[in-house]
Amino acid sequence: MEQEVILSLENIHKSFDGQKALCGIDLTIYKGEFLTLLGPSGCGKTTTLRIIAGLESPDEGRVILGGTDVTDWEPNKRGVNTVFQSYALFPHMNVENNIAYGLKLRKVPKEEIKKQVEEMLELVQLPGFGERMPSQLSGGQRQRVAIARAIVNKPSVLLLDEPLGALDLQLRRQMQVELKRLQQKLGITFVYITHDQEEALNMSDRIGIMNQGKILQLGTPEEIYEHPKSRFAAQFIGQSNILKATVTGRDAAGNLTLSFGGGTILASGQGEPGEKVTLSLRTERVRYGREPRQGFTLSGQVKNNHYSGGMMRTVLTLPTGEELLVSGMGDGIEGRLPAGTQVHIGWDPACAVIVERGWPDEAE
Repeated sequence: MEQEVILSLENIHKSFDGQKALCGIDLTIYKGEFLTLLGPSGCGKTTTLRIIAGLESPDEGRVILGGTDVTDWEPNKRGVNTVFQSYALFPHMNVENNIAYGLKLRKVPKEEIKKQVEEMLELVQLPGFGERMPSQLSGGQRQRVAIARAIVNKPSVLLLDEPLGALDLQLRRQMQVELKRLQQKLGITFVYITHDQEEALNMSDRIGIMNQGKILQLGTPEEIYEHPKSRFAAQFIGQSNILKATVTGRDAAGNLTLSFGGGTILASGQGEPGEKVTLSLRTERVRYGREPRQGFTLSGQVKNNHYSGGMMRTVLTLPTGEELLVSGMGDGIEGRLPAGTQVHIGWDPACAVIVERGWPDEAE
């Protein structure tokens, strides 16, 4: 079944004081999906959100919402709402009046307002909180009220600008679950921006990785994590070993063979013999042990181990002096081998992914 497009950005450009903020953003968002724009500060994700909301105008390009060009429409005409990190609740109004504010502007009858506010409080799990003032609420409760105020008007798209950034880690994780539950229950399209990779991976149907005003990769959390298409994507989400290798050919199984670390390694992707390529290898995909096994094509030595909250992180040194970082809960790793132990190292070829053709930083 073909998905219905709810929002499209077409060739969006935006500059501030001569500095490019967005460089030709093209993005299609589907009805009912949870899409996250993920990237570092200054990458353009907030500017993208503000252009969707109508709070900024693009220098070039179009915003198409529900099949209509809304590029020049005022924010209150677009049928989208925004939830900010700062909550932006009215401090002089109680919870009920904060949630009801948009309904009152639309002159919804009083009885209907009361009914909808009560439904919203149930939905965000704050029944009975209507008479409380924002100052009497915790950070998580204030954020729930802000979300209730945004969704009570039933927007076609809800924009969320790092809404959990001000919360502590435990509460943030709880709210991640809560937001995803709300989104699935309501069926509203969420466009969420964050620089927190955990949030993006936990909640999103699709993730767009942004840097320097461009979307570098768009895909499901699994696609983004397992098959990064750039070095930036590989390093921004999760931990990766970045390997510089030279293609030597293919093995009988069709895997790419490459020269690296004083030995031959296997990877997936395209490459010509003699070509220099850059690979991404997730730290949890590396396996090692005292005895050689099928696919363990490298030899090395344990440099050190570091225990971190149930996760073991080990640095392996190869004969060439290059290092591999390994992380895991112990699965596939022979316990904590002491520093100096000689080991054999390998991984599933599908886990070593080419992210760049060549070695762009060779001269650095």
